[in-house]
Amino acid sequence: MSLDVTQILLNAQSADGSVRKHAEESLKQFQEQNLPGFLLSLSSELANNEKPEESRRLAGLILKNALDAKEQHRKSELFQRWLALDAGVKAQIKSMLLQTLSSPVASARSTSSQVIAKIAGIEIPQKLWPELIASLLSNIHQVQPNVKQATLETLGYLCEEVSPEAVDQDQVNKILTAVVQGMNASEGNSEVRLAATRALYNALGFAQVNFSNDMERDYIMRVVCEATQSPEVKIRQAAFECLVAISSTYYDKLATYMQDIFNITAKAVRGDEESVALQAIEFWSSICDEEIDILDEYSSEFTADSDVPCYYFIKQALPALVPMLLETLLKQEDDQDLDEGAWNLAMAGGTCLGLVARTVGDDIVPLVMPFVEENITKPEWRHREAATYAFGSILEGPSADKLTPLVNVALNFMLSALVKDPNNHVKDTTAWTLGRIFEFLHGSALETAPVITAENCQQILTVLLQSMKDVPNVAEKACGALYFLAQGYVDAGSASPLSPFFQDIVQALLVTSHREDAGESRLRTAAYETLNEVVRCSTEETAPIVMQLVPVIMMELHQTLEAGKLSTDEREKRSDLQGLLCGCLQVIIQKLGGMESTKFSFLQYADQMMDLFLRVFACRNATVHEEAMLAIGALAYAAGSNFAKYMAQFYQYLEMGLQNFEEYQVCAITVGVVGDLCRALEDKILPYCDGIMTQLLKDLSSNQLHRSVKPPIFSCFGDIALAIGENFEKYLIYAMPMLQSAADLSAHTTAADDEMLDYTNQLRNGILEAYSGILQGFKSSPKTQLLMPYAPHILQFLDALHNGKDMDDSVMKTAIGVLGDLADTLGVHAGPLISQSTSSKQFLDECLLSDDPLVKESADWARVAISRAVSG
Repeated sequence: MSLDVTQILLNAQSADGSVRKHAEESLKQFQEQNLPGFLLSLSSELANNEKPEESRRLAGLILKNALDAKEQHRKSELFQRWLALDAGVKAQIKSMLLQTLSSPVASARSTSSQVIAKIAGIEIPQKLWPELIASLLSNIHQVQPNVKQATLETLGYLCEEVSPEAVDQDQVNKILTAVVQGMNASEGNSEVRLAATRALYNALGFAQVNFSNDMERDYIMRVVCEATQSPEVKIRQAAFECLVAISSTYYDKLATYMQDIFNITAKAVRGDEESVALQAIEFWSSICDEEIDILDEYSSEFTADSDVPCYYFIKQALPALVPMLLETLLKQEDDQDLDEGAWNLAMAGGTCLGLVARTVGDDIVPLVMPFVEENITKPEWRHREAATYAFGSILEGPSADKLTPLVNVALNFMLSALVKDPNNHVKDTTAWTLGRIFEFLHGSALETAPVITAENCQQILTVLLQSMKDVPNVAEKACGALYFLAQGYVDAGSASPLSPFFQDIVQALLVTSHREDAGESRLRTAAYETLNEVVRCSTEETAPIVMQLVPVIMMELHQTLEAGKLSTDEREKRSDLQGLLCGCLQVIIQKLGGMESTKFSFLQYADQMMDLFLRVFACRNATVHEEAMLAIGALAYAAGSNFAKYMAQFYQYLEMGLQNFEEYQVCAITVGVVGDLCRALEDKILPYCDGIMTQLLKDLSSNQLHRSVKPPIFSCFGDIALAIGENFEKYLIYAMPMLQSAADLSAHTTAADDEMLDYTNQLRNGILEAYSGILQGFKSSPKTQLLMPYAPHILQFLDALHNGKDMDDSVMKTAIGVLGDLADTLGVHAGPLISQSTSSKQFLDECLLSDDPLVKESADWARVAISRAVSG
């Protein structure tokens, strides 16, 4: 098939839609009919200096996409597809890519660097392409700067794609030597120096051994610190980015360099370009993150696990660090509040100040308060805003004892500023600070005298409700403050100080959500989130007002479903609003359906609500689906067995949710709703179980479904078995083998990191909940014998968990519960098996001595069941 690839690649970027579509089709066809030829043509296009830059760039991009994808299953397919290509074809492609690194055209070199790294990511772990690193390193000695620059860039990308374990230490040393030499001040070409500095950023994960050697570490640190002083802004920025990465990767190796680093970061923060100064502040934020983590670990029980001591760098730097950060707060920009996602020096400084407060606690207060007092009443708005921001930033970390007296003095002043200050920035930050006061210094858990009293509650509410009429960014922060104010009364019981103002609060929030400009600054979202929180904290006394909300919110949802033809933008806005309204209804359902006094009258609305939710599903939008699904779960829980009448209509959407691999959050939420339905309908769910179980088993076998959905699916098996009892019999032959293989896998997983350990524990919990539900479902049924063949495996799983020693408390509680269920359901038949199990006795004893009351309670119950089974 002879094609003019150049022309097709140019046409694929044409402004004319039909030309573009035709070219894309031709490329797709070529790829499907002759993959080796397709990849060779692309790499030859990329390598050919006679070809136009545009066609070369696209050729490289398509090559890169032929080797990698975001979704894990697609990624593995592409990996396998590349590995299966003829060795000669691969060799030709690789040789052309390496040749492209010496192209005079920068974009071709850069694209080629990325493609080489993608291939290295596939091949190096498989012990293929062993000569790559050596041939790249030989390029470093070339005289031409462009070859050197491209090679360093390639080494950087390679370190990003390949894991350190796949490269032997000798090659790592050579890569680091090449990169660090390229960063040296003696390197005359700034492009080369920049590529080297960026490459070091990616290579730091490989440098464990080198950072443990004093001389090598000193050399690397010296070169990085020198690069922060380069005349080129981009090099300075990249060097500070390296320092930030070093601070989190090699925190425990930094002590000897901290004084020098403080000096160069302070100089950058006070006088360098913003992009560089931001990274210099980020270094200190990163050190705070490390120290907060270490101190958190120390204060919890896992002292033995924390092998990194805390060096208290922040505490030592405080007297110089805090004044430097306070100066940045005065460098605000005129329009900073209005631009979502804006990030500037003042914001970075305030964020870092907040992290410092969390790291050192009370020690920060005397360093910040003089700045607040000096600036809070100055005529220039920047000073007032900075003082307010500084105060708000230090409210998390120090003790309530230390902060409460200060807040009591500041509160009136702030309420007055929120209404009267002429500047919007000041009002915005004041409302944000009030929100922080209510978040951290208000609520039933606090030991100190309350900041909010019956006397000042009315004044606070009056000010917040008035500020909700202000410009959108101020109104949004006022909603946020009200949110935390309400949240502090969650456990207030019947005597909530908000009750007398409840009607006004709800009214004000509804009015805010309808403002013409509610689309700006997330105002509408904030109004509904706050309304939800206010409903959650409502009491018996204010329930009638919540009841009046039901038809109002339903009417609004109904109106969104009646809208005619909409533009894409309007459709997106409508979906957002539907999501907010369904979320609001969910909270109302939970509240009114959970109180005996309102449940009956509230359920009069159930038919209409269900009708609205089913119409929402027809709109096909993932976020709205999630919210509607959650609301239906709440409605099922409230309606109990009466929900059965909606199942026939609802079932198709339930199935759609369970099949939704792409938007896996929808799938996960739907699985949770199946659990709600089981609890509500009990055996009335039986007619739908074949379909549900088939889909759940398919989900588990799929390699496309995100792993986070698998634990809830297992626990859903338990919900179904509990609901339908011995009718679960026909699913045992499918469900049990799946549970067994997952149990084997999860019992013997060694978790590489905290995230993996969390996931493994979620998976174990899901499996145990399944076993527990199945055992309880069959209890006192004549068919309990059907479970006997599975008992030995369940006990082996429990033994393996006990011997692994890495269960968290929730797994421990579920596991000891399963041991009890096994004894309780199988009785004397399980007795001998339990007696023979090596660790059951030890495990039971450990749980009986647990500090966690829930674990102990489960263990007490299990002990009784086991002694009955064993002595029976």
